Amino acid sequence: MIHSSSAEATINRASDSKQERKRIIPISLVPWVFLAPALVLFAIYVLYPIINSFNLSLYQWDGMGEKVWVGFENYIELFDSETFYTALTNNLLWLVMFMLAPPIGLAIALFLNQEVKGIRLIKALFFFPFVISQVIVGLVFTWFYDPSLGLLNSILAFFGAEPIALLSSDQYVTYGIIAAGLWPQIAYCMILYLTGLNNLNPELIEAARLDNAKGFKLLRHIILPQLSPATFIAVVVTVIGALRSFDLVATMTAGGPWGSSTVLAYMMYEQSIFNYRMGYGAAIAVVLFLIMAIYIAFFLTRMLRSEK
Repeated sequence: MIHSSSAEATINRASDSKQERKRIIPISLVPWVFLAPALVLFAIYVLYPIINSFNLSLYQWDGMGEKVWVGFENYIELFDSETFYTALTNNLLWLVMFMLAPPIGLAIALFLNQEVKGIRLIKALFFFPFVISQVIVGLVFTWFYDPSLGLLNSILAFFGAEPIALLSSDQYVTYGIIAAGLWPQIAYCMILYLTGLNNLNPELIEAARLDNAKGFKLLRHIILPQLSPATFIAVVVTVIGALRSFDLVATMTAGGPWGSSTVLAYMMYEQSIFNYRMGYGAAIAVVLFLIMAIYIAFFLTRMLRSEK
């Protein structure tokens, strides 16, 4: 018995040593090996363009000739520009009003998360705006706002109000474009919350109901904490969508009238493509990136603190 057990131990040690010799990569490095392709793509298509934009913002370049080092002159000119402050104000307005998308999307998701005859058709109708191109959304709302043939002014005329040339008004044009952008954004948030509602823990809900929790109290203390991952994604994507708003502005007004509806993304495009000022456009991109990064970092920090 003693000889057999010692023989088995010797065989096990021999097999372990063979496995260690065969193991080329340490176990601690295995996750990094699997992550390596994604990290390489992330570095090429995300990190490198960000770093290159920072570098390009310090030059004056028309996109074809030689780059001329100008230091921070692009930033000094940018902060002295009235158009920049108009675009920044519009971006902040987009950011504030786009924050309506997550709560409205949650309300619609709660309404649609029930077993009722025909609810699938209603879900498809609410989902429809999300699959439409932003350019198509812009064209549809341009026709909707048309002062002579648009549905908006037909509704206003029905109630006895004067027609409004919404996209020609420097006072209301930004609100009209934001309303067009909210339509698909609400649909996206609704999809996120519908997915989250389907993954709720039914035992927690049942236990809360046994404790006589219902209505808003059940929503606040039981359902919303379980939806925090969906809320995080909805808020981050909504912030990014608000700050990089370009398609609708380009389609509906091209920054007009008189530059009153321009945003930082469209200003960057206009300066880089039409005015051949790549360095100046890169400076605008850097400012936009920093605003986005600061806001998302602030929200992420608050969310992590609340979870702790």
